[in-house]
Amino acid sequence: MKFAYRFSNLLGAVYRQGNLNFSKDGNAVISPVGNRVSIFDMKNNTSETLPVSTSKNITCVGISPNGNLAIVVDEDGAALLVSLITRAVLHHFHFHRPVHSISFSPDGKKFVVTKENVALMYHAPGKQREYNAFVLDKSYYGPYDETTCIDWTTDSKCFAVGSKDMSTWVFGAQRWANLIYYSLGGHKDVIVGCFFEKDSLDLYTVSQDGSLCVWESDTEPQGLVLTKKRLQAEDREEDEERTEGQEGEVIRGKVLSQKDRELTKNVRYKHFFNKEGDFNNLTSAAFHKPTHILVTGFASGIFHLHELPEFNLIHSLSISDQRIASVAINSSGDWIGFGCSRMGQLLVWEWQSESYVFKQQGHFNNMASLSYSPDGQYIATGGDDGKVKVWNTNSGLCFVTFTEHSSSVSQVTFTSSGMVVVSASLDGTVRAFDLHRYRNFRTFTSPRPAQFSSLAVDVSGELVSAGAQDSFEIFLWSMQTGRLLEILGGHEGPVSSLCFSPVQSVLASASWDKTVRLWDMMDSWQVKETLALTADALAVTYRPDGQELAIATLNGEISFWSPQSATQTGSVSGRHDLEMGRKETDKVTAKQTAKGKSFTSLCYSADGEAILAGGQSKFVCIYNVKEQMLMKKFEISCNLSFDAMEEFLDRRKMTEFGSLALVDDGAGDGEGVNVSLPGVRKGKTRPTFEHVIFVLSGRSWAATSTEGLLVYSLDSSMVFDPYDLDMDVTPESIRRQLRLKQWTPAIVLAFRLNEKAFKQEVIETVPHDQIPVVCGSLPDIYVEKLLGFIASCLEKSSHLQFYMSWAQNLLMLHGQKLKNRSGSILPTLQALQKAIQRHYDSLSKLCDFNMYNIRYAVALSKQRGVKRPAEEGEEEEEEKEEEEEEEEEGGMSEEMKNVLSSSGG
Repeated sequence: MKFAYRFSNLLGAVYRQGNLNFSKDGNAVISPVGNRVSIFDMKNNTSETLPVSTSKNITCVGISPNGNLAIVVDEDGAALLVSLITRAVLHHFHFHRPVHSISFSPDGKKFVVTKENVALMYHAPGKQREYNAFVLDKSYYGPYDETTCIDWTTDSKCFAVGSKDMSTWVFGAQRWANLIYYSLGGHKDVIVGCFFEKDSLDLYTVSQDGSLCVWESDTEPQGLVLTKKRLQAEDREEDEERTEGQEGEVIRGKVLSQKDRELTKNVRYKHFFNKEGDFNNLTSAAFHKPTHILVTGFASGIFHLHELPEFNLIHSLSISDQRIASVAINSSGDWIGFGCSRMGQLLVWEWQSESYVFKQQGHFNNMASLSYSPDGQYIATGGDDGKVKVWNTNSGLCFVTFTEHSSSVSQVTFTSSGMVVVSASLDGTVRAFDLHRYRNFRTFTSPRPAQFSSLAVDVSGELVSAGAQDSFEIFLWSMQTGRLLEILGGHEGPVSSLCFSPVQSVLASASWDKTVRLWDMMDSWQVKETLALTADALAVTYRPDGQELAIATLNGEISFWSPQSATQTGSVSGRHDLEMGRKETDKVTAKQTAKGKSFTSLCYSADGEAILAGGQSKFVCIYNVKEQMLMKKFEISCNLSFDAMEEFLDRRKMTEFGSLALVDDGAGDGEGVNVSLPGVRKGKTRPTFEHVIFVLSGRSWAATSTEGLLVYSLDSSMVFDPYDLDMDVTPESIRRQLRLKQWTPAIVLAFRLNEKAFKQEVIETVPHDQIPVVCGSLPDIYVEKLLGFIASCLEKSSHLQFYMSWAQNLLMLHGQKLKNRSGSILPTLQALQKAIQRHYDSLSKLCDFNMYNIRYAVALSKQRGVKRPAEEGEEEEEEKEEEEEEEEEGGMSEEMKNVLSSSGG
């Protein structure tokens, strides 16, 4: 089994904090999610998370005008220059202070960063290779408090900076003789946004108290005059090279008298968003220059759409009851993006049609559990907010949310058909949801109120079992009738986990009473075996063939048992692999803390050779069952914004009175200061990793965490793993066989080298009429390998019919041999089924939709008399009808001639 898994996508979280951005074409929105960046494509209905991450949560993102580069800055000021084309990090930089906003100039040559009370202008990285991608050009001083927002003029000659000192400063990007800086007041609260008019120096400023000032300039952008020194430098066309360590030019603003300034700005008029007596704070704003549309978001979840400069209200709408943290408008001005940080909500609104283009929201609280569908296309998640969400693994988006539960959802699982999701909750109900009609069609309850903490469904999907954590009982219901069949008692502690055997009618239950019991359905649900453990049992799972049982206990061990003989066959001690971190308020070391941690979730791989374990740690481990050793360990999160991420505390944050983390810094972006309440937990959030699970094909696995649902996929390009490598297995020998048209030897050599590029080249070179011949002459050992490769190519390749021909011929010619070893090739067959099913779903919708369009076009052509291609029989009938009409017309003309001649005589 290969372990070259890498981060693939982040589901269940769409927005945390920071500013939203649209792509250059306006079809995708770029959203910061924790310490990662996700791209949501509304046109193709897909989501993608970039494979880069920062050390802490991202606060601002700047996108270059051409859409190729992005600058990502976290809470501490650490910046990453990311290529949006290759998805790679190009440069690291540290501003050493928190950055509030970042903006590229419209010409893409410079960008400005605001930190503290200064604005820094840098040369933007270009296409040429540079030792230092961020070269400081000028530093602009003037505001007395922190700077908050930036906006550029259309020609990139000037930019404006808003500040918390209620002033707005206009600076020249170059040395202008009639504009170096200009300070604008007129507000009574923090500046939220400042925006230039298109091709003008007229400025709009918006403050937090809901006031808008319109500033009119008496100078056009073409009227700006360069200084003499600047003109001489441009005439020489020589730029002096900067020496290493030079900090650039410093421009300091100060208050000047009116006669010392040539460019003047006056307040033309002032508007107020809030009505009299309404103290709703304005939290975000965005302005679209071509259409003169201003969008403002408020703390109550309301947004306004105004047309400037007349300040005409287009419409107002409430999209949430929480603070709108960010607003963005796409390039065409049709779509508006909203981000609500507290709800984790991302919305895209089309204001002309007044409809949602995109609406996604993750779980309000932590995810408690997840489950893969049998074909791997869907993932169901249950959260502490009482919601059950179903996600599409191909698009990465949630397409249905069930809100029937009134308390936390403890477990979710799919039935064997993959179209029914069953969830257990602490509200005392177990519910079954239909994915065809998106409704709750079964609700299972117990005679006495119970909090269900575990759930299992048998292979046939007819039996549903749930374990209670307060009454220590197990309840069984019938899926068809919804009736309670049996109540199993015997455990002396909460039932933590349940699992049905995949081959027998046996139910395994794990409990905190240090036992695992096996219940036999064929023997009136009597206890078949009782496995005594050394610690409380937290998780239990069967191997896919049902011949082994894995149990996770509170002492950090994973023990393996034989269900037939009820004997232990092995164990793995995973306490040292958990590697817990130390919280800022802990008084003991991380090593001591790890002694009380353990694995809470187990899942076997498809072949049963490895087991995936996750729990109260930021690591997910894969163990080899036979060798009972650690094979691979994945660090799920490296976000230092969470607590307990590092083993040792920073001594610079420790004082003689305790940790500085106990000091309350206020509410941040919220309103007012946090008030300490009894029972309220204070400090940073500690990450939790509740559940891990393999997809049945074994090519990916997922884990629920505080950050969201993390999906890791198998990337074969990371590892060079040849099969039966020899001296004659070279790329040259493969291409030599292709030139000689020896297709079967070329395929064998390509799979022995096991490089994806060569395998794809050989497969796609084989002529279509030679596919049956090659499939028939292929050795049996390479049939499974070729089938697995075709399954992976079908997911992304556009040559659908070509690869389907390969799959059909392989299955037809080697079907009986593959059936005899179906257990070992089950992951390959499931991957092939998933790829074919995905294409079938997309094509069937397209064909069904166009079928009615074709019928409509044909009917319309008949009504309008437009000729259309007809069959042979129809053509002959039409010719006969035309001849008869001509004869009738000819006959009528002769009769008319006779009449006319007789009348004339």
